[in-house]
Amino acid sequence: MDAGFLREYLPILLFLGLAVVIGLVLVLASVIVAVRNPDPEKVSAYECGFNAFDDARMKFDVRFYLVSILFIIFDLEVAFLFPWAVAFGDIGMIGFWSMIAFLVILTVGFAYEWRKGALEWQ
Repeated sequence: MDAGFLREYLPILLFLGLAVVIGLVLVLASVIVAVRNPDPEKVSAYECGFNAFDDARMKFDVRFYLVSILFIIFDLEVAFLFPWAVAFGDIGMIGFWSMIAFLVILTVGFAYEWRKGALEWQ
């Protein structure tokens, strides 16, 4: 292999090495600095509405599933929009209209969810 070819990967390796080091430093810092005296407020029911240390087979409100599924759908929409926006100049009209169709389908789904009351929390 050519040394010049491997030299092109040096920034990626440096970036990955830096990411691993920063990750390890943050994890170790949280272990060292963390307060270890939980009070009732700290271990109380948080976003999900049930106690954190309870039976895993207990009843669970379906609204939490619905919110998480809606979040995933629209999070994926944004994940697809970034590469599309970056390559917008190179994809041509087929790529443009493909993304417009994708956005129309998601918009119709969003309108359906809104009309059915999926975004209401009552």
